[in-house]
Amino acid sequence: MPNRLFNWTFTDIEKFLKNNGFILGHVRGSHYYYIGSKSRIVQVPFHGNKSFKPKTMKGIILQSGISQKIWLSK
Repeated sequence: MPNRLFNWTFTDIEKFLKNNGFILGHVRGSHYYYIGSKSRIVQVPFHGNKSFKPKTMKGIILQSGISQKIWLSK
């Protein structure tokens, strides 16, 4: 289970984005691109079950346009 910006895995991020209206646009190598409302594109790297670093999570949060409070309340 994610704890703040730590312990988010690809699966956690994928579920969160899909629950918030994002759909998978395309895959290029190990990067998945999710498309949301207002032409938002979120790039999520896939590297197995490894947790993302906090700096990477902050970038994903910024790309999504969803406030950090919503991300961290899940």
